[in-house]
Amino acid sequence: MTQLKGPLSGIRVIDLTRVLAGPYCTMMLAEQGAEIVKIETPKGGDDSRHIGPFIEGRSGYFMSINRGKKSVALDLKAPADRRHFETLLETADVLVENYRGGTLEKLGYGWDMLHARYPGLIYCAISGFGHTGPYAKKPAYDMIVQAMGGIMSITGYAGQPPARVGASIGDLAAGMYGAAAVQGALFHRARTGEAQKLDIAMLDCQVALLENAIAQTHVRGTPPGPIGARHPAIAPFGMFRARDGYLAVAAGNDTLFRALCTTIGEPGLAADPRYATNPLRVDNVAALTEALDAALGRDDRAAWFAKLEAAGIPCGPINDVADIMSDPQVAARNMIVHIDDPAGPFPTPGNPIKSSLFPDVRTRAAAPALDQHRAEILGGGPAAD
Repeated sequence: MTQLKGPLSGIRVIDLTRVLAGPYCTMMLAEQGAEIVKIETPKGGDDSRHIGPFIEGRSGYFMSINRGKKSVALDLKAPADRRHFETLLETADVLVENYRGGTLEKLGYGWDMLHARYPGLIYCAISGFGHTGPYAKKPAYDMIVQAMGGIMSITGYAGQPPARVGASIGDLAAGMYGAAAVQGALFHRARTGEAQKLDIAMLDCQVALLENAIAQTHVRGTPPGPIGARHPAIAPFGMFRARDGYLAVAAGNDTLFRALCTTIGEPGLAADPRYATNPLRVDNVAALTEALDAALGRDDRAAWFAKLEAAGIPCGPINDVADIMSDPQVAARNMIVHIDDPAGPFPTPGNPIKSSLFPDVRTRAAAPALDQHRAEILGGGPAAD
């Protein structure tokens, strides 16, 4: 297995995570060069091994998030496997887990024990609600924290049932914050020698994403609701209807708005007192949207893209996933890479962090078979890839 090179090269992470939030965190660390030793239950391994889509019996879900990691199957209730685990911790820089709060303590591996025995070990715990507070013992999935965290209340369209964000943002945000926290903790340890516990809650991460919604609630006294694709505080900023379909346009300031009006042949809109400033445009967004749809409906999207881009107005198509996988900008930025999997090359998102020091390679090592790296990690020589 070829290890990716990056700023975390030489860092060993013991990965007790499963499904998505924790594995996404450790995948991000792997993308920065860390060695990820994934500890899985001997009976079936990570739950995501059994979640589709499947290719030749292998989970594409698991393959994408666990690419390039190493797998060792251990039962942390069995004495022999506990000894193996504790030996691994002696070699580790970081431990990441995403059990429900209190689970690792029940296994005898809470922070107090870990810090006393492995003083240099950074411990990152990712859970639904964190290790403190009245919800600490509650279970959670992405759907639950999206619902509880306010994101669903501002997603979708007014008058429709609550809508989950299409990507698993409850899990993914926790994974991202977890990875950022681990890298900060490694920097702190390098400067001071101190290791620390990191307590990352999925619910906390959803609250952290409410950048404008909390401000709106405070200022207006009422919480915002779903408004479709438009922005709550900028107009025009959303989807608009051309003759052959929708396009996204973001005229985020007065200068861009005037340029937009000129470009679409409606300079009178810029002179209309209802649209003189951004706050006024937001207050009159329904009438403004109707006027823009009428103007854009006179031509096709391709013609408008050419004109709007020439005028320097941010715009773009409403791509589906197949579109974005074949987009030339995405290709130029190496954002679809391929896993060298036994089932054949498998596309997966690339690394959005581009570095002047480390190569952005076009392939990734395969996700491991369950217990594939037992001999390499626990002794007896390297396991076959």
